[in-house]
Amino acid sequence: QVQLVESGGGLVQAGGSLRLSCAASGRTFRTYAMGWFRQAPGKEREFVAGSQGINWSGDSTHYADSVKGRFTISRDNAKNTVFLQMNSLKPEDTAVYYCAVDHSGSAQTTADEYDYWGQGTQVTISS
Repeated sequence: QVQLVESGGGLVQAGGSLRLSCAASGRTFRTYAMGWFRQAPGKEREFVAGSQGINWSGDSTHYADSVKGRFTISRDNAKNTVFLQMNSLKPEDTAVYYCAVDHSGSAQTTADEYDYWGQGTQVTISS
């Protein structure tokens, strides 16, 4: 069982920045893929960013096209924490943001591939 606790959400104006954090339990955090997803009211949960576990080679991070160049996922394996730095925020980024664990390590873009989820943190961007 992996427990995830997100923090860092809030209300900011368009063009502003937020940094989300997700602390995970578990001894093998570095092998997990970590993903960030978001869900806006009335919409399906969508992939935002993923970070592969250490056993995967190649590009270790990837992003949805809608956030590429604005959001950055990073992780501190020593602290079992993954981050999502969000810059140049837009009103359409408003959603509940979730972090999730993919034990396979591959950081797929579909929610069904992830095994554990955090409780979510609200991000609201005003225009």
